[in-house]
Amino acid sequence: MNSLSYIEALKFDKRTFSQYYISLLKINHSLLFSFYPNKDYNSKIIKMFLFFFFLSSELSINALFFSDETMHQIYEDKGSFNFLYQIPQIIYSTILSLFFDFIIKYFSLSEDNVSQMKEEKRKNSKEIYKKWKKLMKTLKIKFALFFIISTIILFLFWFYITCFCGIYKNTQIHLIKDTLLSFITSLLFPFVTAILPGILRMFSLKSKKGNKVYFYKISQFLENV
Repeated sequence: MNSLSYIEALKFDKRTFSQYYISLLKINHSLLFSFYPNKDYNSKIIKMFLFFFFLSSELSINALFFSDETMHQIYEDKGSFNFLYQIPQIIYSTILSLFFDFIIKYFSLSEDNVSQMKEEKRKNSKEIYKKWKKLMKTLKIKFALFFIISTIILFLFWFYITCFCGIYKNTQIHLIKDTLLSFITSLLFPFVTAILPGILRMFSLKSKKGNKVYFYKISQFLENV
């Protein structure tokens, strides 16, 4: 429903703001996306794998932000967790993790590919069988490359975290706290980002004054960011 054209949405999309808002959360919220029984065209195994991959990236990216200045601040605070000092690091690592998660999802999910083929089928394409066969071959290669690349990345994460925790033994608690705060922030983030696309979409579809197609297109762009 979210991918309908403006003209089609005017005819068929009768959802309320809350229904559209929830649909965005199912797509963009990592917990809901990975474990909520949503009927989409993505592999359930890959969706669950992405959640734990995201956790690993959160931990590793947070570790990357521990600089000499951070270590010195921990020493100045006598090992106590300075939340105010860690806020910028938590925000930066959260944004970077979300961006990294977006890139990984782009190369691992099949929703867009299958949706396009469903649209072709609805239009009674003559070469639909050949296109489906080609799509299946493409997805197999895509998934194989994804698992190979993600396995290599996870190994690098494991190696870096092992070295970090082995050298900075007294910093492990700070790393865990930073990671948990970054993860909680990333879980709350979609609740905020889904508001604006919902407002723009409802305005473009419900308002009877003029053509609101531009607001509709902006909302479609924002819902995938």
